[in-house]
Order: sequence, then structure tokens, then C-alpha cells
Amino acid sequence: MYPWLRLIKTFVTASRQAPLAWDEAHVSQHICWPWDLDAWNELNNGRALTLLDLGRVGWIARMKVSRQMRAKRWGFAIAGSTVRYRRRVQLFHRFEMRTRITCWDDRFFYYEQSTWKRDGQCAYHAVLRAAITSKDGIVPPAELIKALGMDIHTPVIPDWIAAWAASEDLRPWPPMSETAAS
Repeated sequence: MYPWLRLIKTFVTASRQAPLAWDEAHVSQHICWPWDLDAWNELNNGRALTLLDLGRVGWIARMKVSRQMRAKRWGFAIAGSTVRYRRRVQLFHRFEMRTRITCWDDRFFYYEQSTWKRDGQCAYHAVLRAAITSKDGIVPPAELIKALGMDIHTPVIPDWIAAWAASEDLRPWPPMSETAAS
């Protein structure tokens, strides 16, 4: 089940925090609850991705992006992600999530999100590309930035993110059907 109560709490709490600059990270605290676990008594990898939603919602709330999105009837969609898992998060472990925009291109914002255990070790790290959407398709990031009244320049895309994005662009879509592969 989707963590709606956590999402609402995150949005309300983040909305009351100080606004962020584009290059700042939103930091949030979380607990691994029994319903977050897999059969091995650790945070389920699918739930980990779902919890990353909370970090992005907090970031959006603190950037006041949601107001512009509602006014223009824009949506928010994840267009791809890559995750590196390195440390176990188990029942009742507390962890910190850090969410920030790393860069953007003419179509997507690239979020970097990491989860840190109390001992200072990174449990997992994700990069996601997200699109602002309208009834006409993808809204260019520059249009959202302009709507927010910000005068910021597109940051340089780090090589490792550019390489990942390029590999995603090479991936066939739609994927081959099972019958076509044989």
C-alpha cells in the first residue's frame, strides 16, 4: 500500500520549513517500519523507491513548485531511475534521506537522492530523471524555472549522469515482446 499518511505528513512538514535554493538538498528523517520489510527483514527495494517519493515531495514543497504546478495544471512523472544499494536498512532503523536537483537538460530534471544510516554510511543512492508534464506533453525545465521567477542557468551535467541518460536513450522502447525475441 502506498504510504499516503507519510506523504501528507512530509508535505505539511516540508511546507513549513525554510525555502530551498536550487542547489540545496532537502533532508528528511525516516524509520523503517514492519510494513516496509521484505522476506529478509530489510527494507524492500520497491519500498525504498517509494520512500524516495517522500524526499522529492519534501523538496517540491520547500521549493514552492507545487503552487505553480497546480496553477498550470502540470503533473510530475519519473522517466527513469538507477539505484545502487550498498547497506541494509532493517526494522526500526532510522535513516536520513537527502534529495536535490543535480542538473537538467531540455526535457528532464535529474534528482540525486541518497539514504544515510545513523552510523554515517550510505545505504543506497539513486538518480532519477523527472519530467514536468502538461496535456501537451513534457514541459521544458526552463519553462518551470521561468514560471517560478528564478534566474538560474542550466548547470553542467556531470559525466556519469550524462552517460546514464545516454544509455537510457539507447534502450529500445517499447521493449521487444516475448514472441519477437524468439
